Amino acid sequence: MTENIRERYGLARERIYGLGKEGGIGNAYGVYFCRTAVFLQEVMQAYEEAQSGRLYEASLDELQERNQKLYRDILPGNYGESYGNPAYAVKALGEGYGQLLSFLYAELRSMIAFAYEKDLWEMTIRMELFLEIFTAFACAWEEGKEMPEYGYLQQIIYWFVSDYSELSSERRLRGQLCPEEDFALRIIMDSDLTDLRYLYYFGEYITEQELETARHLNCMPAEEIGKIARAYTEGYRIGFAVCNKDISKKKTVNIQYSLGFERMIREAVQNFAAMGLRTAIYRAGTSVLRGKSIRKNGFFGAAANKQYEYDHKEDEALYLDGQMVNRRLEGMREAFVRLKEEAAVYGGPAVVEVFGEEPFIPEMKPETLKLSGKQQKLEVDCRAAFVELQNEYIKGEERSFTIIAFPVPAIGKKYKEIFDATVRINTLDYKRCRDIQQTMINVLDKADYVTVKGMRGNRTDLKIKLHKLDNPEKETNFENCVADVNIPAGEVFTSPRLEGTEGLLHVSRVFLNGMEYKNLEITFTDGMISSYKCMNFALEKENRKYVKDNVMFRHDTLPMGEFAIGTNTAAYAMAKNYGIGDKLPILIAEKMGPHFAVGDTCYSHEEDMLTYNPDGKAITARENEVSALRRTDREKAYFGCHTDITIPYDELGELAAVDKEGKKEVIIKEGRFILKGCEELNLPLEEGLK
Repeated sequence: MTENIRERYGLARERIYGLGKEGGIGNAYGVYFCRTAVFLQEVMQAYEEAQSGRLYEASLDELQERNQKLYRDILPGNYGESYGNPAYAVKALGEGYGQLLSFLYAELRSMIAFAYEKDLWEMTIRMELFLEIFTAFACAWEEGKEMPEYGYLQQIIYWFVSDYSELSSERRLRGQLCPEEDFALRIIMDSDLTDLRYLYYFGEYITEQELETARHLNCMPAEEIGKIARAYTEGYRIGFAVCNKDISKKKTVNIQYSLGFERMIREAVQNFAAMGLRTAIYRAGTSVLRGKSIRKNGFFGAAANKQYEYDHKEDEALYLDGQMVNRRLEGMREAFVRLKEEAAVYGGPAVVEVFGEEPFIPEMKPETLKLSGKQQKLEVDCRAAFVELQNEYIKGEERSFTIIAFPVPAIGKKYKEIFDATVRINTLDYKRCRDIQQTMINVLDKADYVTVKGMRGNRTDLKIKLHKLDNPEKETNFENCVADVNIPAGEVFTSPRLEGTEGLLHVSRVFLNGMEYKNLEITFTDGMISSYKCMNFALEKENRKYVKDNVMFRHDTLPMGEFAIGTNTAAYAMAKNYGIGDKLPILIAEKMGPHFAVGDTCYSHEEDMLTYNPDGKAITARENEVSALRRTDREKAYFGCHTDITIPYDELGELAAVDKEGKKEVIIKEGRFILKGCEELNLPLEEGLK
């Protein structure tokens, strides 16, 4: 196949370089193909530099110039006249054709990654797609037509995705499970990390932020790097231990992170090796064939333009139908079958999140491709089926994960101070935290339900129904979460009962997955979302779509899958001291007040695996009325999403546990812990982080 691909690449390369000034098409479409061919030539030059080794001989200035050239077209300053912008493409090329050719341009841009990976197959199939579309326009022009039939072009796209979905699924899965797919790993482990040219070898967009992050880590003492790497990898190990999972059965872990942290990642790879785990590191999807998403999983560089990514988040609308969903799922099943041994020894992801960038509020454009109602249902069903398929081969009761977060330089002038403060909250004494949280759990376990009310403009008024404990001496509703899978330490959480859970959840401003929501309101009836809205946009329908797409993941309703009380007041104090509350990730924000997850429970696909708190009590509140359907109608039991929404302490009027007789014990009053034994949590709130 290699020789065949080389031949196909050579033919495609020759044709693309041979396109004339207008590609032989004397209209706006000719301009599109000409400009796009120039971009493809630049990508091919990058491939040939990587293939020949010249890439690794280039100076830092040369590498930066090449990086800018490859990404310049979609940078915010140029995006107004980029074919990657559906609004411009429609203006220049017309309705329908503009969206389709903007999709094609975005798919061709995924070739940048493949050029640096020297993956000739991935490049060639996209070059051939470009030429097939071009040929359709050229033939139409020769016949005296402005353009070919739209349906014919759509079919070309459809069969491109369908024909290559199976092999692409396996390639994607291999990247996640197989350490021998070691493109990124070799850069991390073999490069001189003090020579920042290495950042340009990944094929991602690189800014001063990634460079400064790498410089900062390079300046840190080896002991400090070791400390944060240990917190990260020990969290992974402890996650197996506290859930009674046997890590010795596992042979691989995959690391997901943002470029710039390579010095820490190298140390983590070595720590995992000492545990008997080999590391796989794969690229976040950039192509519709590789799971492109605005929620990045894998390794990634800077976002050249978040609006560009948002504009293309529903590109599947061009081709998604039931047959395509079935084809995709068949491809993934076949990939899992071929890689079943690798899947069985995969331990789960170890994730490094970053925070500090300005929150993103997208512009809603009428020209973007949008999934129809039927397509949204197909996508939701496909995601649920994929989760089930994954759990068949990567069993939830045997795997674990860990997540830790650090700031990036975009957070401001006090970046280094904030980084150091984050290291401190990520490495707090979890034993003290554990004991205080147990005091809280002892009170909560006596409650029939919990009430949560807002203050200072926060209109939250919720009742959260708890499960009945059959044997309170040996059972508990709440998990005492310390420094394991979710770093930093500091929360107690449960899966509440749905029946009896009701009321309004309101946050004046919240940031979820890098996007801002203003005055987000969600109403629950018997634990299910009955209404929702925000106030980001002038039109109510745009606000509802924004919430439904990005919080509801296009489901019509979701259950309250988790109720938790965050206890990391040191993190809250850090946020206040540095004025960065609007930039913290969910991972840290959820520890800074009570939070509520919409979607699957915190024990999704692990409901029947009993685990215990440090006091020896079994955590029995592991399901709700929806997830219990797994026994009778599994398709209705899971949603494939879980989004945490936090009420900060300064908007929290009262949180109280109420028993069956109506006796109320207040845990938090006006943003302060008043429960006896928990007063120590108020110290950071009064004094600030020291």
